[in-house]
Amino acid sequence: MNSVAAGRAALIWDLVTEQAASRPGRVSAVDVCAAAVEALPVSGAWVTARGAVGMAHLMCVTDEVSEKLAELQMTLGEGPEQDAFSSGSPVLISDLDDEDAARGWPGFTPQARQVKAAAIFALPLRIGAIRVGSLGLYRDTPGPLSALEFGDALILADTATVVLLESQHPGGQAAAAGTGPGGQPPDLAMHRAEVDQATGMVSEQLGVPIAEAFVRLRAYAYAEDRRLSDVARDIVARRLRLSPTLARDRER
Repeated sequence: MNSVAAGRAALIWDLVTEQAASRPGRVSAVDVCAAAVEALPVSGAWVTARGAVGMAHLMCVTDEVSEKLAELQMTLGEGPEQDAFSSGSPVLISDLDDEDAARGWPGFTPQARQVKAAAIFALPLRIGAIRVGSLGLYRDTPGPLSALEFGDALILADTATVVLLESQHPGGQAAAAGTGPGGQPPDLAMHRAEVDQATGMVSEQLGVPIAEAFVRLRAYAYAEDRRLSDVARDIVARRLRLSPTLARDRER
């Protein structure tokens, strides 16, 4: 790493630790999201963790639009984050009105525009062959990141990767006190628990693997135009039961 890059990395890390110092606990994904909004010309940020079976969990969001953009991609199974995670390379969309965005993500793009997102930048969270999730950024006006800003975004993605990896090990120092895995805020940790529990229930009810059960949850949420977390909550509360045939899924 050259001296300029090292200096930028130190500056970004200082921003992240300043965020952590503003509340009890250690550095978490929440601090990375907050630092991203402070350091970059973006309107919001979020971090999504992804497991080996394809399940995704929202670790932090900075605003309501960020949460909607992240959950849209989890429900639809398409979008810049999905592509960034799969390819291991950043996906930078400076204008969501661009025809390429509409063709690449026909389900996601119009809904992203409806929530006032005009540009989206997705960066994979990876170290070598290990992939743990993605960092999402959005702007409410079109426009690219400069070379320097893109470099800072990459540093933030590296920081988020370390935070998530440390939170997966008993000796990890990333999780903040009183929060969920990886420093999740209580509300997102509750959503994560509900999605995990609902996925397990669907897996047992339908006799399918966990990965397929998660796909079923997503398919139902998409077909009914509902949030994934709301569908999971109804399943856990036994107000909704999914069947092998989508048409027979019913609310009780």
